Amino acid sequence: MIRPATLTQETAVVLPTLRQLQYLKLLAEHGSFSRAADAAHVTQPTLSAGVAELEKILGAPVVDRARSGVILTRVGEEAVRRAEDVLARAEDLVQAARSAGRPLSGRFRLGVIPTIAPFLLPRALPMIRARFPELRLYLREDLTSRLVAALKTGALDAALMALPYDAQGVDFAHVGVDELLAAAPANHPTLSLAVLRMADLDPTSLILLEDGHCLREHALQACNLDAPRPPGAEDGFAATSLATLVQMVGSGLGLSLIPAMAVDAGLTADAPVSVRRLSDAVPPTREIVVAWRRGSSRESDARLLAESFKRMEA
Repeated sequence: MIRPATLTQETAVVLPTLRQLQYLKLLAEHGSFSRAADAAHVTQPTLSAGVAELEKILGAPVVDRARSGVILTRVGEEAVRRAEDVLARAEDLVQAARSAGRPLSGRFRLGVIPTIAPFLLPRALPMIRARFPELRLYLREDLTSRLVAALKTGALDAALMALPYDAQGVDFAHVGVDELLAAAPANHPTLSLAVLRMADLDPTSLILLEDGHCLREHALQACNLDAPRPPGAEDGFAATSLATLVQMVGSGLGLSLIPAMAVDAGLTADAPVSVRRLSDAVPPTREIVVAWRRGSSRESDARLLAESFKRMEA
């Protein structure tokens, strides 16, 4: 006699809660249970219990508890990386539901690179506020690499930045093209040329922004140079900001490339600096874009914001 097969119910997998993942993320950010608990607005025992339960679910420790602070294990580092994506998508869900049918409303966290923020935002923000009165725009100025990282973790909804820049997992909407102009001390012999091209600029006298600024890479690319700078330029200068860069050029320390939007905003107006367009067949430029994390529910808002900035550049 053949007995019928016995059906067994597969045991359901116990999943971490969003709260537990949030505890782990805060623990990684703050490096201690007490500071993470303060950030989560819970008691330290509550946060510790949540992390312990997460470890039980995962079947492995996620942190090493040391006197010097909290150290993530390899499992903990991978859990944090995945938790950031899960939490970002959960927050996207909440924000999308709250702003359904109301474009660019509620909180929107926008990152901006330093070589764009002071030149575009003062003109654009009043128009954006008037057009989208329910929008609460939070701004963060930082270098491109950190803004892209914040996009991927969900700490930012979008970023106003410049291309080319290699950013995996990030999508873009075009805002405009910003030309790079040659800048030299007033009455510099190079600027007396009837036609000025990139080849006329001495690369060993080029002053750039410090490492981390994408404009530095754009300038190097325009000059067909690879960092570090060429032999003979070991003692060259680097600036922390465009304002400092202009002052260094005006002091006779060298030449540089300055974004046209900065010149149009009056950056060089009070400095002893002459600015000229370059007459190359393809003059050096950078593309201004609004970027967002691929798959973000704020994509439509980011595109709408890009269109608003584009109107200012038209």
